[in-house]
Amino acid sequence: MATNTVKRQAQRAVAAGALGAATIGAFLLPAAPASAQPVTIPGIGTFEVPDGLPIPAEIPGLQLGTPPGTPPPFVAPQKTLGEVALDAARTKLGAPYVYGAAGPNAFDCSGLVQWAYRQAGMELPRTSGAQLSAGSPVSLDSLQPGDLVSFYGGGHSGLYAGDGNVIHASTSGTPVMIAPISSMPFAGARRF
Repeated sequence: MATNTVKRQAQRAVAAGALGAATIGAFLLPAAPASAQPVTIPGIGTFEVPDGLPIPAEIPGLQLGTPPGTPPPFVAPQKTLGEVALDAARTKLGAPYVYGAAGPNAFDCSGLVQWAYRQAGMELPRTSGAQLSAGSPVSLDSLQPGDLVSFYGGGHSGLYAGDGNVIHASTSGTPVMIAPISSMPFAGARRF
């Protein structure tokens, strides 16, 4: 009987040694590099999914997209060509009037309009009369900010600034300013 006990103890020792060696070996062996693919779930995030793992096209009961009652995302409105030109002209408020000048530091009326539209990426004719012949005609009651407005039979031009106002380079001694459109005799308007 003592022999069986000794044999069992010997077997246990061998088994424990083998188990210990296997455990130590598992810690000492380098792990194989993992390989994964990124999967993006809109509104949730991006996750790494191991290669070989099947990815279902849709999950029953899970609806992706915008939850009911969620307002649409904000999209900034795109500015028109005229609005960009008007923004450029506004930066020149107070610049001196000089006959024949087309910027960037001094302007006459058509020079201001030409310079402002050039900043917006469009080349206009140099004189007020030629500017009134370009673009598409617009009625006084359909004006939009940035439309070219012409006065005095086509001899003076400016940009419609909205709210019944025009930005223009008026005359010698008067800097670039905003004035009511009704302060001058309207001759026509153009949109580009």
